Amino acid sequence: MKSLSLTPGQLTGLEAAFWLLLASSFWLMPDHLTLLSQILILGLFAVSLDLALGYAGILTVGHAALFGCGAYAAGLLAKHGWGEPFSGLLLALLVCAALGYALSYLIVRGADLTRLMITIGVCVLFGELANRLSGITGGTDGLQGIVIDPVLGLFEFDLWGKTAFVYAFVVVLAMFLVTRLIVSSPFGLALRGIHDSRKRMQAIGSPVAARLRMAYCFSAALAGVAGALMAQTSQFVGIEALSFNRSAEILIILVLGGTGRLYGGLIGAIVYMLVHDWFADLNPQYWMFWLGIFLIVVVMVGRGGIMGALSRLVRIRRA
Repeated sequence: MKSLSLTPGQLTGLEAAFWLLLASSFWLMPDHLTLLSQILILGLFAVSLDLALGYAGILTVGHAALFGCGAYAAGLLAKHGWGEPFSGLLLALLVCAALGYALSYLIVRGADLTRLMITIGVCVLFGELANRLSGITGGTDGLQGIVIDPVLGLFEFDLWGKTAFVYAFVVVLAMFLVTRLIVSSPFGLALRGIHDSRKRMQAIGSPVAARLRMAYCFSAALAGVAGALMAQTSQFVGIEALSFNRSAEILIILVLGGTGRLYGGLIGAIVYMLVHDWFADLNPQYWMFWLGIFLIVVVMVGRGGIMGALSRLVRIRRA
C-alpha cells in the first residue's frame, strides 16, 4: 500500500504529464485509436477492481458480472430507441451501483475464501442468465443493433474511432478524478485502515461492514460505467463481457500494474494491451505463450507490479 515517495508538486507534474501523453496519442497514433479506446476502458475497469481489492481488501474474481451488466444496460437502452450516450452511462452507473450494494451483503459478510466463491458464482450465474435470455441479450450471438447518437448532438461515432477515443478519454478522466477524491477522503483512509487491520478498525469503533459495502458499491458503479463505454464505443455487447475469462484478464492487468496504487490499473492496462497486440502481430499462432512468459517475468522481477518497481527505483535513487 506504499506510494511513490515524491513531493505533491512532483506527483502533480507526473500526473499531468501522464494524462497529456494519453491525450496526445490521438495525434501520435491515429491508426490505433480503437485500441487506445479499449485501453482506456479496461484501465477504468481495472481501477474499479482496485478500489475493491487494492484499497478495501475485498477479494473478488467475478467483477466482470458488473462490467457486463453495465454494458447490457447501456446497450439495451440504445437498442430500444434511446441512444443518447450520457444517459446510457448514467443508467449503467445506477444499475450497477444498486446491484453492487445488494451483492455486498453477501460478499462482505464472509471470509476471503467465501468471497472468492461467491464472486465466481455470481459471475457464472450472470453469464448463464444472459445466455438463457437470448431473446433480450442476443445470447451467444451478442447484443446487436445498438445505435448511439452523436455526443452532445454534434460528434458522430466514426469508423476511425476518433469520437470514441475522445469520448472515452473524457469519461475515464472524469471517473478517475472522482475515484481519486474518494480514496484521498477520510472514507478512503478508513478503507486503507480496514485493508491493513480490520480488527484494529473495529476496535476503534469504525463501521467496517458498512464502509466495505459502500466501497463495493462504488467499485461496481465504476465497473458499470466501463462496461457502458465498451458497449457504446463498439456498438456491440458480447456474452464474454460477463465471462470469468474477462474477470481473470482484468485481475491480471491490475496485478501487472500494481494494486492499491490507483494508477496501477491504468498503467497495467496500457502495458498489457500494447504487449498483447505486439505479440499477436509477432506470432499469431503462439502469442499467448509469449504473453504468459512476459507476465511471469514481470511478476517475478517487479514485486508489487510496475508501480511497485517504480516506487523501489525512486527510493533507491534517493538513497
